[in-house]
Amino acid sequence: MLAAIARLVTAQPRRVLVATIALLAVAIGFGAPVTGMLSVDPDLDFVDPAAQSNVTGVELREAIGRGLGPGVVVLVRGEDPVRSPGGQAKVRGVVRRVEADPAVAQTASALSDPRPASPFVSRDGRSSFVAVYLRSGEDGEEAGARIEQALDGLRGVLVGGGAVAGPVVGDQVSEDLAKAEMLAFPLLFLLTLVVFRGAIAALLPLFVGLLTIMMTFLGLRLFNEATALSIFALNLAIGLGLGLAIDYSLFVLSRYREEMERHGPGREALTATLRTAGRTVVFSSLTVAAAMLSLLVFPQRFLYSMAISGSLTALSAGAISLIALPAVLMLLGPRVNALAPKRWRHRAVATQSGFWYRLSHGVMRRPLIIAVTTSLVLIAAGIPFTRIEFTGVDASVLPDSAVPKQVDTALRTEFPPGRASPLHVAVDAPRGSGGELRAYAQRLQGLNGVAAVEPPRFVGDETWLVSVAPEGSALDQRAVDLVRAVRDGPAPGEVRVAGESARFVDQRAGLADRLPLALAVLAITTLLILFAMTGSVVLPFKALLMNVLGISAAFGVLVLVFQDGRLEGLLDYTSQGALELTQPLVLLAIVFGLSTDYGVFLLTRIKEARDAGATNEEAIALGLQRTGRIVTAAALLLVVALGAFATSQIVFIKQLGVGAAAAVLIDAFIVRALLVPALMKLLGERNWWAPRPLARLHARLRLGEA
Repeated sequence: MLAAIARLVTAQPRRVLVATIALLAVAIGFGAPVTGMLSVDPDLDFVDPAAQSNVTGVELREAIGRGLGPGVVVLVRGEDPVRSPGGQAKVRGVVRRVEADPAVAQTASALSDPRPASPFVSRDGRSSFVAVYLRSGEDGEEAGARIEQALDGLRGVLVGGGAVAGPVVGDQVSEDLAKAEMLAFPLLFLLTLVVFRGAIAALLPLFVGLLTIMMTFLGLRLFNEATALSIFALNLAIGLGLGLAIDYSLFVLSRYREEMERHGPGREALTATLRTAGRTVVFSSLTVAAAMLSLLVFPQRFLYSMAISGSLTALSAGAISLIALPAVLMLLGPRVNALAPKRWRHRAVATQSGFWYRLSHGVMRRPLIIAVTTSLVLIAAGIPFTRIEFTGVDASVLPDSAVPKQVDTALRTEFPPGRASPLHVAVDAPRGSGGELRAYAQRLQGLNGVAAVEPPRFVGDETWLVSVAPEGSALDQRAVDLVRAVRDGPAPGEVRVAGESARFVDQRAGLADRLPLALAVLAITTLLILFAMTGSVVLPFKALLMNVLGISAAFGVLVLVFQDGRLEGLLDYTSQGALELTQPLVLLAIVFGLSTDYGVFLLTRIKEARDAGATNEEAIALGLQRTGRIVTAAALLLVVALGAFATSQIVFIKQLGVGAAAAVLIDAFIVRALLVPALMKLLGERNWWAPRPLARLHARLRLGEA
């Protein structure tokens, strides 16, 4: 395959480049609009469609003709107490405007609940909220926008709730993308100018990055026609697209410059580059894509969207780096080093001297001590992950300046708990079971964590509905325990539970059930790809072990920062006291793929030196010397590309950026620089061992480098 690509690119570079530009134009025209087409509904993006909470919720909404919980929540603040004539008049005015909307099925407020201790009145008596229930089948976003407009200009009135928070999240993601691009592109150009040692060379990774992002957007547009994707897939496409574009451009360009010194610019140097660095890019892109595709085993839209986006990005970056980039290099020839200060111009890299060569020999003089010490440091850094706490996605992920976040915070802190996010308990029982259901509701009132229980009501089809308000917030441990107690407790019929708390419980259980399969897919595909590259069964298992150590350390950093609430001022966020449930899974796939990416690059050069006749120890030193600067530079540039996530105002996207950046730095500066050479020295020739049948299979399939 690589030989065929080399023949095509070297024979017809102009045609390849023209076709690439034409494809870019199509991708921009058809793919770029996808940014306004993807899902922005957190309630759907993180839900398993087959979970009990979701199925029950759909059935109950159809039965009662409206949403189970309030789609819109209107916070009303005033100078007069809520129960005063002035306060009542203000609430009445808000309710009148809200109920004028045709999508509104029902409202609940201090007007409909005149009790002195009404949950719709704040503890200080000066604020209240109106719970707005939308008709089943109505477009919540449109209704929320109309209600916002109807209440616009009323002093002390804030509009929140899921129907309003979803579009705000979408707008925030779009704003964050624009900000990340404005920050990342200029900074990356300045850094690549230094790393690639020339203005022309520095433009190449940005060219590859633009193509990668647009091709990924095109792919997302096509996939979105078949199945709805989450808007959060765009963040990954941009961050990972820039990162991999820089990595692969650096791999290809650095090798091309080496080959230019041997053969001069042109066909022979480019063919040798594709045969060596091109092979590395193939295995690397396949590894990253396979790691991301492991998320497909999860049914949540957010996760499978990230799987599709990440795999498309990796494959696009690989293909463009193997076809479009070589065509440009062929046309540029020696001009690839143009527009560079004289002292920056490319110089041959010493292979048997230099910092990385000396470092590797220093490590290999004391391999056991360094391997044990490094492993213990990584294990210690990962220990905080053992006390991780999880949370879900709601308005609290938004910045403090967002109105839905302000409404959500007020409901949590100023009002009696649970009324905005109750448990919806469906009990299968005949219509004449009212006495038993009332007794059942009384038993529920006695459970730990229950603030209030509404009287049961028959909703048809032999189903009763009992709404239970938890004492705490919908996602805290008390609410989780309450869901389990209701599901496991005695009842006059089969019990099913819906609502935000039940959805969170089902999400945790569903992810835990499918996690072993995802890990198996991740491990098996990585082992197979690394075996195909190296012909060894030892190196793939060693790579898995090192990836686990590096990733656990990055997870420990996440817990210390985001769960424990450190660096809130520097990173501009408010801690939720936990990590969003799906982020470790996404981070695992991203970092696992990227860590293996650098491992593939290093092992390729070590194997190349070993195949050329170097001893195991010398091959390790040569491989590290030839890749040390490149991997370090690639890691720093990737940190900038992925670290742009940290500027997001959505807290769990910020977690993804910080976690990915920490993992890349740990992998490049600790794992690859210290742990890899130490372990390879300890294992010696056993690094390259494979059972004879597998060795023969590897040779027969001609998977080794030509």
